Amino acid sequence: MSVTKYTKDHEWIRVSDADLATVGITSYAQEQLGDVVFVELPEPAKSVQQGEATAVIESVKAAGELKSPASGTVVEVNTALGDNPALVNRDAEGEGWFLKLRLADADELDSLMDGAAYQSYLSDLG
Repeated sequence: MSVTKYTKDHEWIRVSDADLATVGITSYAQEQLGDVVFVELPEPAKSVQQGEATAVIESVKAAGELKSPASGTVVEVNTALGDNPALVNRDAEGEGWFLKLRLADADELDSLMDGAAYQSYLSDLG
């Protein structure tokens, strides 16, 4: 069973295994950025801290960062984004994932929002 959590910065993290998680930006974040034209991903084996800028996202409107929703070690990156960053535009919460993390502390996920709380957060943004 996988569990998906969200940050106030519009990243998602989906834990499908005890300590392995997939990370990306939400559809809302993608809509705010517009068409993503370039993504710079971290190197595998890089250690990241919760809240640390981990990837760079450039769009026709702006440049942004993906901040890691949890601490851990990057075990895989979505190399398909290098050739086809538009995957983020088409499927931000699926094929447009950015990286996979081996979690350092799964308890950090407790500070993140579940799907219902994230939807409520979005509606409060107007």
